This record gives sequence, C-alpha cells and structure tokens, in this order.
Amino acid sequence: MSESMTDFARAVQDILTAGQRMDSRGWVPATAGNISRRLADGRIAITRSGGHKGFLQAADVITVDENGKPHRAGDKPSAETLLHCQIYQQDPTAGAVLHGHSVASTVLSMVEKSPALHLSDYEVLKVFEGQTTHETTVPVPLFDNDQDIARLATVVAPAFGAMPAGYIIRGHGVYVWGKDMPTALARLEGLEFLLACALERRKLGV
Repeated sequence: MSESMTDFARAVQDILTAGQRMDSRGWVPATAGNISRRLADGRIAITRSGGHKGFLQAADVITVDENGKPHRAGDKPSAETLLHCQIYQQDPTAGAVLHGHSVASTVLSMVEKSPALHLSDYEVLKVFEGQTTHETTVPVPLFDNDQDIARLATVVAPAFGAMPAGYIIRGHGVYVWGKDMPTALARLEGLEFLLACALERRKLGV
C-alpha cells in the first residue's frame, strides 16, 4: 500500500478487503453486516446502508462522527452504526469493528436460552485478547434483538470489559473488534470457527 495514501483511503481498502473475506465465508448474506474502521482524526469510516459487503466499492464507505452522524449530507450509514460507535467509545484501543450474520451465530443464539454461550478447551481461544491457553472458558454474551438500536446499546453497555470474543445479538449476528482490521478479522474468524464447532457438537449430541 502506497505511503502517499490518506488514512481514509487506507481505511476504505481495509473495509473492502474485509467485506470480500467475510462474503467468501458466507458471513454477510444479501446486504447483511457492516464494517468500520477508526481514523486517526477520530472519525469513523463505515459501510453505507444497504450494500452487499462482497461487492463494496470505495463510494460505499462513508464517515461519521463519534455519535454516528454522517459528515456529508445525504449519506446514510448502517442502521447499527451506534453499536460501532459504542465499541469505539468503550474501548479506546479498538481500531476496527466487524458485524456478520453467519448461520452458526444465528442458530446458536436462538436456541441457547442462557445469557451467554461458553466456549471451552479449544486451542483457537488463544486468538482472543488475554487468553494464553486452551484450558479456559470464554463467555460470549447474548443480547435479545431490538430494532431500537439506541435502546439495545444501553443493554450491551454493562458487559464491556468482560467479552474478549465480542458478543452476539440473538437471531442476528456477531460483533467483534480489534486494535486494527487484521486483528479484528482474526478474532472474527476465530469466533466463527468456534461457533461452527459448537453447532456441530450440538448436532452430534455431545
């Protein structure tokens, strides 16, 4: 990547690459999901509402402020932009946020009645911050879906600081973040692998 590229241009490239990767794995069907990256000046680059994440173009990425307000009149960010903004506000180290709608996250979150999924004894757990061994259990909080995103954000807020693998909205999808886009993608891939394993184990009855 050219050193002459602006921070926004690099963010756009990061978002387009992430969208292609998530689409290739079946995690953003139709127009589902959204992707963002924090810019050095505090703005947030985020996908425009309604676009297929596997076919994003540069024009499909816009910027919003820390409260989710678009900087340019007429730009329409994702309906869930406030959840991205919340993550950046709650975690100053977060540089990228990914939201996907995989089959595993959707199904497991609908059948699991407890407030969290618990992932134990998998080697891949070490992809999450603070985990150094497979001999551990990582909770993934589950929150009921709500079309009122501001209200949903208030429900999610108390869990920050205790969800290294991100969280899941029931029947909807996952939210994962990291210090930069490669870290966020690695955590998303790790979580989706573990959720797929959990779903397979339930099918096998073990």
